[in-house]
Amino acid sequence: MNTDITRASAASLADLLARGEVSSTEVVQAHLDRIGAVDGDVHAFLHVDGEGALAAAADVDRRRAAGEDLHVLAGVPIAVKDVMATKGMPTTCGSRILQGWVPPYDATLVTKLREAGLPILGKTNMDEFAMGSSTEHSAYGPTHNPWDLDRIPGGSGGGSSAAVAAYEAPLAIGTDTGGSIRQPGAVTGTVGVKPTYGGVSRYGLVALASSLDQAGPVTRTVLDAALLHSVIGGHDPMDSTSIDAPVPPVVEAARRADVKGLKVGVIKELGGEGYQAGVRARFDEAVALLEGAGAEVVEVSAPSFDYALAAYYLILPSEASSNLAKFDAMRYGLRVLPEGVSDPSAEQVMAATRDAGFGDEVKRRIILGTYALSSGYYDAYYGQAQKVRRLIANDFAKAFEQVDVLVSPTSPTTAFKLGDKLQDPMSMYLQDVATIPANLAGVPGMSLPSGLADEDGLPTGIQVLAPATKDERLYGVGAALEAMLLEKWGGPLLAKAPELGVKGA
Repeated sequence: MNTDITRASAASLADLLARGEVSSTEVVQAHLDRIGAVDGDVHAFLHVDGEGALAAAADVDRRRAAGEDLHVLAGVPIAVKDVMATKGMPTTCGSRILQGWVPPYDATLVTKLREAGLPILGKTNMDEFAMGSSTEHSAYGPTHNPWDLDRIPGGSGGGSSAAVAAYEAPLAIGTDTGGSIRQPGAVTGTVGVKPTYGGVSRYGLVALASSLDQAGPVTRTVLDAALLHSVIGGHDPMDSTSIDAPVPPVVEAARRADVKGLKVGVIKELGGEGYQAGVRARFDEAVALLEGAGAEVVEVSAPSFDYALAAYYLILPSEASSNLAKFDAMRYGLRVLPEGVSDPSAEQVMAATRDAGFGDEVKRRIILGTYALSSGYYDAYYGQAQKVRRLIANDFAKAFEQVDVLVSPTSPTTAFKLGDKLQDPMSMYLQDVATIPANLAGVPGMSLPSGLADEDGLPTGIQVLAPATKDERLYGVGAALEAMLLEKWGGPLLAKAPELGVKGA
C-alpha cells in the first residue's frame, strides 16, 4: 500500500494524475488496500465495490492516455453515503428494511460522479435513514471515529467522514438534513459542506425530510470540497426543488482565500452554556485569526434560533413519517409475514415488516411525525413549527444585511463515547443545535477543523454560514482560515491523529 497516495489531498492526486506520475488504477488500489487494512476496525463502509472502482479507474487511464480532455478530478476515487441510489450497487440507507436492495438507476449526483470519471469505492455507513447524530443507529453496526475507536464519528454521515479521516477515501459524499455532514466533520477533523438547498440535485437521494435534505462534499481540505462541489452542483430538471442557476464560483473562491474587508458575524445564540470549554476556546482563536487577517468581526443576534431545535423535531419527523410510508413490503425490500397468521392481509404484512425492518430511532420519529400531522394537532404542532421556521429565515435575512458570513462552533462538544447517549435522545438531538438553523432556512454551511480541545485532544470545528446561493463565500473564508490554522498547527490537523493500531495501517 502506498501511504503517500492515501494521505494526499484530492487536488494533489489530480495533479499527479494529470502529469502522469501515477495512474488512477494505482490510486484506487492504494485506497482499496487501505480499506482492507483498517475498515475492519473503523467500519466506515457498508459495501466496497473494488471491481467496479478498478474498472472505472482503468477506463480513465485509457482515456487519459488517448489524450482526451478529462475533468480535473477524473481518476480520483470517492465514497458515497448509502442514502444515494447507485445502479448495480446496494443502497440500504443503513436499514434492514432495504437490506440487499440494488437500485435500477443512479441518483443524478452519482451520474455526475461517473461522468466526471471519479471511481466509486463503495457505500458508507450511516444512521438508519439518516436519523441520528452518531452513526450508532445503523442496522449494520456503528462506525468508529479514527481519532479514538471508542468514540462516535458523528452522524448521520459518520461513515463518510470516518472514511475520509481514516485515509480510506480522499473524497466522500454526505447528506445534511440537520447537520449530518457538518457535525461529523467537526468531530473527525474533516471538512464538510452543506450547499444551498437546491444547489445539488436530490433526485435519487432516498428522502428523510424533503424540505431539509441536501447532499454535499466530505473532504480533508477546503479546496477539495470546492472541486467536488463543482462536480455535483447545478440544475437538474428531475428535481423540482433544484435551483436553475450556474454553480457558484466555489473553486475560484477557495483559490483566492481572502477575508480582508469581509464582515463576519458571531452568532450570539450559538455559544455559551452547553458548549465544551475546549470547543469554545478553539472557536475564539479561529475568530481572532480572521480578525487579524483583516475581517471585521461583530456579534449578531438571531433570537429565533433558540426555538430551532424544537421546530426541527416537529418538521423532520412529520416529513419522515410521510416519506417512509412507501416502505411497505409490497414491491421491494424486506417482507416479513406475521407469526401465527395463515392468510395475512396486506396490512398485516406491512405492520410486521415495518416492525421488524425499522429500528427504534426510526420508529420514534415516525410516531412523533404521525402524531404531529394528525387531525386536531396539525396546526398546533406542524403548523406552528413552520411559523418558527419563517422566523429563523427572517433572522438569517436580517443578519446578512449586516454581515457577509456568520460563524459559530459546529458542534457543542467533541466526539463522545459510543453508547453514552443512546438512552438519552434529547442529549443526542442537542448535538445538532448549531447546525439545524441552516437547514430550516436553506442557507449553505461549512464546517472545517478549528483545532484540538484541551480536555481530550479531540477535533473541534468552526461553522461558516452564508446567504442562499452565495456558497462561494464559505470557500473564500474557509480556505483563508484553513491556511492560517495550518500555519498555527504546523501542518494538517489529521496528521496529529493517532495512527490506527491495525495491521497494514
